[in-house]
Amino acid sequence: MLFPVILKSTIRTGSLRLIDGAGRTHVYGDGSPPHCTVRLHARHLDYTLALNPELSIGEAYMNGLLTVEDGTLYDLLEIAARNLQNFEKMPWFSLLSRMMRRLKQYNPIDRAQRNVAHHYDLSGQLYDLFLDSDRQYSCAYFINAGDSLETAQENKKRHIAAKLLLDRPGLNILDIGSGWGGLGLYLAEETGADVTGVTLSVEQHKVSETRAATAGLADRARFQLRDYRQVAGEYDRIVSVGMFEHVGKKNYDEFFAKLNGLLREDGVALLHAIGFSDAPAPINPFIRKYIFPGADLASLSEVCSAAERSGLIVTDVEILRLHYAETLRHWRRRFMANRQRVAALYDERFCRMWEFYLVLCEIGFRFRSMMVFQVQLAKQSHIVPLTRDYMVDWEREHMPATRRYTRAAE
Repeated sequence: MLFPVILKSTIRTGSLRLIDGAGRTHVYGDGSPPHCTVRLHARHLDYTLALNPELSIGEAYMNGLLTVEDGTLYDLLEIAARNLQNFEKMPWFSLLSRMMRRLKQYNPIDRAQRNVAHHYDLSGQLYDLFLDSDRQYSCAYFINAGDSLETAQENKKRHIAAKLLLDRPGLNILDIGSGWGGLGLYLAEETGADVTGVTLSVEQHKVSETRAATAGLADRARFQLRDYRQVAGEYDRIVSVGMFEHVGKKNYDEFFAKLNGLLREDGVALLHAIGFSDAPAPINPFIRKYIFPGADLASLSEVCSAAERSGLIVTDVEILRLHYAETLRHWRRRFMANRQRVAALYDERFCRMWEFYLVLCEIGFRFRSMMVFQVQLAKQSHIVPLTRDYMVDWEREHMPATRRYTRAAE
């Protein structure tokens, strides 16, 4: 009965009704929303869920041993998030957290390739069922509350481009972790820059090459199947979106040293990644085990310290707070609307695993300490203008005419 006992001392807000493995009912919380009823379908869960709930609750849901009978999975994880600070005060949680914090991810190239393949080489049909048409698989940028996912992802690409200081023709740009090529193609088409994208995903590389050829941009948007550590040469601009999460804490110094070596003396780099707004901590174990093997998240203090040790200068920092929560809300709703089609591609267990992943991440950005940071870097402080006006001006200049009119009217 360990799990019910733990819930009694930790669930203080919200309303949780638990039916344990023996069929007994337990009620927790103060009666306020959200309301949720959960049933455990095996007696051993009364104990195993208590040992490492961050991992085992997701596993139990994925395997159909924990079901939500009233309310939703979102309600359950919101209750957990709102009360997590009570659980974190328990001695064994503090011990487990300290142990996990000491883990330093070993990330040689062959392992990095396997980790990427685990997630990004899944069926392209899966990603078409919940991403935007450009397959942007990172935090969108919501300028207006009513922005569609497609609009917000276009906003994101334009927002990033504005920070790269694309102030002259003929720039060559390196895109580290280029995904399905959307950002690289945008930069090549919008600015005429010469773009090289690198990815470890076989499927992403195939799609990127095909897209570049179809768009008539293959002469200045090239995509390579290689690790960033294998890239040589010098670049005027370097951008990396949603890739730093796979570097591993042990390898932060190596990453920024490589960035320094690839960036020209008058170059500008931009790093866009998920992180924590508080002290350094390990990534959620369910996400690390089942969704993104080898992944880790940094606090801004870890990023800036490693960048400084490499000799790079942090020239601008922006924190995107709830933008990823909104992005994940769109992804989750699209995924659930297409759940039957996902099950036809894989199975119900896969659907439950990915539902848990999408809900857990949205909760993390909305109620916990997860955020996205954009860090601009340079080798010389005078390369970047004194004020941020150039970013705003570039975004306004490159915003579609209809959107410029709308924003002017506001």
